[in-house]
Amino acid sequence: MSCSPSSGSGEDEGVDAYRKGGYHAVRVGDAFAGGRYVAQRKLGWGHFSTVWLAYDTLSSKFVALKIQKSAKEYTQAALHEMELLSAIADGDPSNSKCVVRLLDHFMHAGPNGQHYCLVVESLGDSLLRLIRYNRNKGIGLNRVKTICRSILVGLDYLHRELGIIHTDLKPENVLLVSTINPAKDPVRSKFTPILERPEGYPNGGYPFGMNQKKLKIMTRRALVKISKRRMSMGGYVEMERSMDGIDLRCKVVDFGNACLFDKQISDDIQTRQYRAPEVIIGLGYSFSVDMWSFACIAFELATGDLLFAPKNSPEFTEDEDHLALMMELLGRMPRKVTPFCLLTSLFI
Repeated sequence: MSCSPSSGSGEDEGVDAYRKGGYHAVRVGDAFAGGRYVAQRKLGWGHFSTVWLAYDTLSSKFVALKIQKSAKEYTQAALHEMELLSAIADGDPSNSKCVVRLLDHFMHAGPNGQHYCLVVESLGDSLLRLIRYNRNKGIGLNRVKTICRSILVGLDYLHRELGIIHTDLKPENVLLVSTINPAKDPVRSKFTPILERPEGYPNGGYPFGMNQKKLKIMTRRALVKISKRRMSMGGYVEMERSMDGIDLRCKVVDFGNACLFDKQISDDIQTRQYRAPEVIIGLGYSFSVDMWSFACIAFELATGDLLFAPKNSPEFTEDEDHLALMMELLGRMPRKVTPFCLLTSLFI
């Protein structure tokens, strides 16, 4: 997976957004761009789009196909992302800068409207999945260093050469070049591509079965109960998993919220746990916000824990708690900074 859609709280995107202006319903074997790309399986979803593993019949390679919702605002967002990804690809002909590579883009007509589609290189699991794979115990400093080097190569390229601020760097938006489990990598597993819709798939419909969804939920609940029961038994210790053989090279992905340094779109940026202090207090932002998020990711990789996990309460807001956690760790903010902040009087 090479776009990293931020998944919602549920296991899938539900059926309500499969309507005019919403998602495009995809089935395994569906063809796009005049038959060039054939859908293989769904990789993920986000508020703006779904992402599918697809097979490029022209290059005989697997790719990731990001299919945007069809409403005008989502198309505009996709065009913005395409422009940034095009600049990224043009400046990196050797594909060595540790940033996801755009391969193609086109419009696709469906029953719910015109959907803008981005085709990018197929990558593997996210750093969030890697953290969870090792049961949130940390992955070891040598592995952290390897991953951080790739992220820093990508950020240096984006910041210094292109003037792009990612604005939403987090473990979900950094992908390994391959999957943790080799059996799930279409190349390493020698997966035979599906070139036409399998028999039994009706035309149209939604890309998942509700019975399958319920079964997954029931299975997950059962596994949680078993895990809790084991932990309550004396002497049970959850062991770390072996990480030998996992390719730790990675790339920065998902530029849907990114912007140019001199053409900032919104002040409402970054996922809460990775948000920089200058964003919270309204100071304005620059490349440093990505570096703050990077540091939060490095800590999470090393420990398995969030560096900052602010909460709301009747006594204080989430912003206030977030700033308090920062100052507990780093000390009070410099006075030379705070007088210029729009929200200084509220928090400092």
